[in-house]
Amino acid sequence: MCQLLGMNCNVPTDICFSFTGFQARGGVTDVHRDGWGIAFFEEKGVRLFLDPQPSCVSQIAELVRAYPIRSLNVIAHIRKATQGAVSLENTHPFMRELWGRYWIFAHNGNLENFAPPLSGAFMPVGTTDSERAFCWVLDRLRARFGQCPPPPDELFDTLHDLSTTLSQHGACNYLLSNGERLFAHCSTALAYIVRCAPFAAAHLKDQDVTVDFNDLTTPNDRVAVIATQPLTDNEAWHVMPPGTLWCFEEGQPVRQQTTGVAGQVIQS
Repeated sequence: MCQLLGMNCNVPTDICFSFTGFQARGGVTDVHRDGWGIAFFEEKGVRLFLDPQPSCVSQIAELVRAYPIRSLNVIAHIRKATQGAVSLENTHPFMRELWGRYWIFAHNGNLENFAPPLSGAFMPVGTTDSERAFCWVLDRLRARFGQCPPPPDELFDTLHDLSTTLSQHGACNYLLSNGERLFAHCSTALAYIVRCAPFAAAHLKDQDVTVDFNDLTTPNDRVAVIATQPLTDNEAWHVMPPGTLWCFEEGQPVRQQTTGVAGQVIQS
């Protein structure tokens, strides 16, 4: 299985601290050596960095770790290949355009026997189940809502239905964002933390690094960090129940709903 990392904030924030620990999971503190990637939203634009090399030895990862790009929404992924060769085109996160905005998707899991027909509006470039799932989700969104984006609650409800379908094919932990809000689906393993005033020091699990957020923030800042496994060992992370879809906005969860446990067939 892969590793996911997401960040959603109420003010543009860099992810250097969290990424320092996350990077180590790509070959040092864990076995995920099949590529990595990270996407930063900047207004309607996206900075996307991808590398099929392990993050622990990637010079691009070193650049990202040292470069304080500030963003309201970030999605990162470290790959342990299940379907598809280790290659650049199979490296997450994936990016597509819908309704005049970029969408970013990263997936942790294995979707078996998932080969739905696609309209052709969104087609996978690589050979992963993850990219096909992303294209299918956007296909279904466009089929339902046409050329106009829906209100946030309708979007969430539709993603809930689509996530329920995906979960019937296997583990489907994912992060999805269009730059306005961040969606997180926990199929087997995801956790989150919201950092806000009063801020404190945090220590990484995967690196001996400590940061005192009092030195880096203002009292009005709020940052939600989502990861496959908690990144720090001295903070209280919230473990998401398996089979739940979450929406994060302005640095906090604003909606949650049960979908279904991976592999469970939902009776209609």
